[in-house]
Amino acid sequence: MSDRDYGKRPADGRSRRDDQPRERSAGTGTGRGGYDKRQDAPSGRAQRGEGNAPRPAWQDRVARPFNPDKPKSPVIPDEITEQDLELGIRVQLKTLTPENAEKVARHLAMVGLLIDQDPDLAHRHALAAAERAGRIAMVREVVGVTAYTVGDFALALRELLTHRRISGSNDQLPLIVDSERGLGRPERALEVGRSVDRNTLSAGVRVNLAIAMSGARLDKGENDLALAELEIPELNPSSVFEYTVPLFRAYAECLRELKRDADAKKWDDLADRAENQFEEKKKPDSEFFDVIEEI
Repeated sequence: MSDRDYGKRPADGRSRRDDQPRERSAGTGTGRGGYDKRQDAPSGRAQRGEGNAPRPAWQDRVARPFNPDKPKSPVIPDEITEQDLELGIRVQLKTLTPENAEKVARHLAMVGLLIDQDPDLAHRHALAAAERAGRIAMVREVVGVTAYTVGDFALALRELLTHRRISGSNDQLPLIVDSERGLGRPERALEVGRSVDRNTLSAGVRVNLAIAMSGARLDKGENDLALAELEIPELNPSSVFEYTVPLFRAYAECLRELKRDADAKKWDDLADRAENQFEEKKKPDSEFFDVIEEI
């Protein structure tokens, strides 16, 4: 037999390995040409009447263990909808399923409503949102902020560092520094605060970071350095913004620590006048107006 003849069938239809023709079973299955073995294969589903059959081992391995001590999610009033959450925040939930995104948005809306009046309940809503959307940086940020508000500095630090790692943002650096202070680690707080170029931060974040760094200096008894931490360009009475009000108050506090009460009163008065101005601006009948340029 030549190489060109290999694999060819003889003209009589018989195999070269067996000169006797083979009988072909008609079979009983649905496959072409005979018996279909698929009908004997397990379907992967329990047969009817086998409702008490044990679960497959793989299901036990991947199932989330039941925790009877886990607190239940706080109740959300029916009138609170996902539309109560700012659009820019809702957009960040687009990676979730629509049903899950709606639930997370409603929990986050409750955080915004409760954070000032009931921080503990707001924190519970933040935790409930994280349970459903823990991979989203903004949700971890909200948990960190609410944890800081209720004084859980260890959780706040963990969540805010996670947010920073996922998002690459330094916007919550002041709270990270202050959480280190809350854990009794002022030296570590100063180290973290110095790790970032402050010129890369927005003015509001830079002010809050200066206040946190000043507090860490006070924790160490370094009152002169605490005052120096606050002497940044934003400490300017002729150019006042809402974020500079707490800067003025922190500066006054440091001056009092240094027994410079007259100077402290001056900065307290500046803070009061600035605060009153911004409170007046928020009133509906205020004579202050914001000019909004439409793009």
